[in-house]
Amino acid sequence: MKKVILSIAILASGISTYAMANNVAPTTSISIVMNDEFTEIAVDKLPETVSNAVKKAYATATIDKAYVNASEQYKLELTVEGAAKTVYVDKEGNLINLSTAE
Repeated sequence: MKKVILSIAILASGISTYAMANNVAPTTSISIVMNDEFTEIAVDKLPETVSNAVKKAYATATIDKAYVNASEQYKLELTVEGAAKTVYVDKEGNLINLSTAE
């Protein structure tokens, strides 16, 4: 008789554990896409300080495309010795390191 009562107690605890609600929320992933809001401009419309900064830093580079944002920062796509490179320059001609934003 003790075995029957013990068996019923074990089964009852197992069933009550199974019947408990699972309050674990499903995980969701959030993708954040940063829009740097650069608009393309003609290469010949670049300020002279920006062009000179590129010539000084990358003597053999050619500017393929140029972009500007509201803060007057310039994103330049260059070809340097056959390799593509993107650099950022402010309106005063200073190179900007935006590697953390990319």
